[in-house]
Amino acid sequence: MTMLCFSGCKPDKKAVNPFFAEYETPFQVPPFDKIDTTHYMPAFLEGIRQHNAEIDSIVGNPAPPDFNNTILAFDKSGKLLTRVSKVFFNLNEAETNKEMQAIARKLSPVISKHNDDISLNEKLFARIKAVYEKRYDLKLDSQQVRVVGKYFRDFERQGANLSTDKKEQLRKLNADLSLLNLTFGENLLAETNENFKLVIEDKKDLDGLPQGVIDGAAETAKEKGLQGKWVFTLSKPSMIPFLQYAKNRQLREMIYRGYFMRGNNGNKNDNNTTVSKIVKLRVEKARLLGFESYAAYVVDDNMAKTPANVNAFLAKLWAAALPVAKNEAAEMQKIIDRDGGKFKLQPWDWWYYAEIIHKEKYDLDENELKPYFSLANVRTGLFTVANKLYGITFTKRTDLPVFQKDVETFEVKEANGDHLGVLYLDYYPRAGKRGGAWCTDFRPAGWENGKKISPVISVTCNASKPTGDVPALLSWDETKTLFHEFGHAMHGLFTEGKYTRTAGSVPQDYVEMPSQFDENWAGEPEMLKIYAKNYKTGEAIPDKLIEKIRNSALFNQGFETVEYLAAAILDMDYHGLTDPKEVDVQGFETRAMGGIGLIPEILPRYRSTYFAHIFSGEYAAGYYVYIWAAVLDADAFDAFKSSGDIFNKQLAAKFRKYCLAESGDDEGMVQYRKFRGQEPSVEPLLKRRGLK
Repeated sequence: MTMLCFSGCKPDKKAVNPFFAEYETPFQVPPFDKIDTTHYMPAFLEGIRQHNAEIDSIVGNPAPPDFNNTILAFDKSGKLLTRVSKVFFNLNEAETNKEMQAIARKLSPVISKHNDDISLNEKLFARIKAVYEKRYDLKLDSQQVRVVGKYFRDFERQGANLSTDKKEQLRKLNADLSLLNLTFGENLLAETNENFKLVIEDKKDLDGLPQGVIDGAAETAKEKGLQGKWVFTLSKPSMIPFLQYAKNRQLREMIYRGYFMRGNNGNKNDNNTTVSKIVKLRVEKARLLGFESYAAYVVDDNMAKTPANVNAFLAKLWAAALPVAKNEAAEMQKIIDRDGGKFKLQPWDWWYYAEIIHKEKYDLDENELKPYFSLANVRTGLFTVANKLYGITFTKRTDLPVFQKDVETFEVKEANGDHLGVLYLDYYPRAGKRGGAWCTDFRPAGWENGKKISPVISVTCNASKPTGDVPALLSWDETKTLFHEFGHAMHGLFTEGKYTRTAGSVPQDYVEMPSQFDENWAGEPEMLKIYAKNYKTGEAIPDKLIEKIRNSALFNQGFETVEYLAAAILDMDYHGLTDPKEVDVQGFETRAMGGIGLIPEILPRYRSTYFAHIFSGEYAAGYYVYIWAAVLDADAFDAFKSSGDIFNKQLAAKFRKYCLAESGDDEGMVQYRKFRGQEPSVEPLLKRRGLK
């Protein structure tokens, strides 16, 4: 194969490769029906070739560097590479297979080298630096000045000022880290979707499980060729109901142990060594770039600015949450003792006894809620909130190519009927999809040749599937997750800005604010009456159930906050290391959690060997951002509540303008203050979580 040529390389299938022409589809969405795995590598290599040629053109321009011939030219470069990357990397997360994974491994060093070739290009940096140094003398507008500053800082942070030998060290570190991140994710996918399943043959072992859960397990068994049995997997829609309802404590332990031991089983998918190497190399990279730790390197670019600020913030919340979690554990132990259980509460017992308390204390059964939260109804809720706040509408399309048969597509329009963008919704777990939920784009909003480019946004979840004649009925947690990811989609759809570098670009500890902000509407009584309708009768959720939801809003908040904070603190501990050496991962985690007094009944939300957010995702030294952003979202929603109208259109217009559309126009807190008119307060968050 001649796949690694970089100049004079003519892809064999250029005439038929769908990436080499403008997409001839409605709204120019990717032609998924025409793309196969043979198209990716030629398109990547041609994209790299074109991008290199564009960089050479910028560097070789004899004219003095200015905004247009250097900054704008760089900002708009790499169009083909971006186009193929948006499809390949998104599908490698949502619909991967062995061929895709093999391509990803081949691509990893190639992409790493290409990125380094650009960020460490001395002549390119010299031109960018020249524009930066005279940026206030070039009669640039405020956004042009901001773009120049962002690119200059990017190059500095990526090693442009390093000596030649240190640049070579950085190249190797980046290449090694890229491959390790990929290895971590592949190992975790195998551990989650391939290497564990709980197969039940005796019907007595299903005791306590709702019929819908049993039916779902039978469907899964059928899909896996185990007709007549019941199969539970490590996907959350399968595992969590089993932990909540199964009376067989031994089986609860078995499935939860399968979950929390992922990547720590001493097999070919073990992630301990991978984590250790990643941690070591990240310290080396940070030190090379002039930072004491990787956390210092990352947080320097965030709203928090220093790891000390993050750690102080987390410690304050930990001090408030841990006593609440201890009280919850004690309450569960009393129930165990009351019911004659002669054992101490363990992590695999928490969901089961939490559900008992939910019923006894609040008279609320999750299964009583589910009939009102069919997937179709929740989707209606998402669209209704967006319409009431911003006036936009969603029209289902059946003429757009999709990458998987269950994916739905919608055209999004402004209140006046103008096209705004396209939304893909991908709901259910499958073997080729990683766990969790996320929002991404196949094409971001932007500008090209003076014309606005509409975004193509994709929301991916792992929600409960339909079973038999029963539609997909979501848990309350799954419902909130859809609202959360839809909030990210709103950010992507509303993004404006003429420059790729700044349009929608926000600090990492701002990213989760728009998503968590949208979650607030899910449980508001006024909204519940609109979208929470019984899938059989069409009747709106009764007031008594709404009251139960409201009364139980503080339920289990100690657990939820503590398991999250434990993971966030573990992340900061790993990336706060200053000595570039490999660590004993299990020992490190044990000491870190012991140091903060994490109770044995609760595990961190993500243990080291399956902490994908930080070891194969983009949240290294940044998992704290969810609760940092929660301060902003709670404060923002408090503005709506205080106004007496949760659909206050004036506030919604300001939020859209400053916090979504123009979010990249200035620093995150500056944009937030433009909306709120004041600094955010932590009080609404503490109140919402019952921590005050």
